[in-house]
Amino acid sequence: MRVSLIAAMARNQVIGRNNQLPWRLPADLKHFKQLTMGKPLIMGRKTYESIGKPLPGRTNIVVTRDEGFAAEGVIVVHSLNAALAEAEKHLDESEEAMVMGGANIYYQYLPRADRMYLTLVEVEVAGDAHFPVYVPDEWELTEATRHDPDDRNPYAYQFLVFDRIPA
Repeated sequence: MRVSLIAAMARNQVIGRNNQLPWRLPADLKHFKQLTMGKPLIMGRKTYESIGKPLPGRTNIVVTRDEGFAAEGVIVVHSLNAALAEAEKHLDESEEAMVMGGANIYYQYLPRADRMYLTLVEVEVAGDAHFPVYVPDEWELTEATRHDPDDRNPYAYQFLVFDRIPA
């Protein structure tokens, strides 16, 4: 099973502010949906609560330390390994599990990740959640497409795919 992180971040690695995305980029939301549809999604409790409901067409796995947390339509687990075990049971033909945040979940899964799908939003914003620092020498940029701002997407952005270089 491939473990992939999927995130949108500003140039200063901000991914969130007050448990929300600090921008609105419909093109990125569409890209996220295309990449994740049919695949198991692993997310932290705060990320799940910011969305407010399970994302349709995907197995939603919520990782939390709160033993009393329950939510309809999601699988609740209490460890990284339990989340991966649940993801393994719900794989599609791509054999890929998608880790969608937040910051603490990205940080914990980064050492286990095989791929990163990053949307780099070409802006610097204030925020309280950041994508973890990763070692560039461990990753190969395999895809990059840049998009200029338009009437629906107020910032330039890049869709980047990094694959881990085998040790």
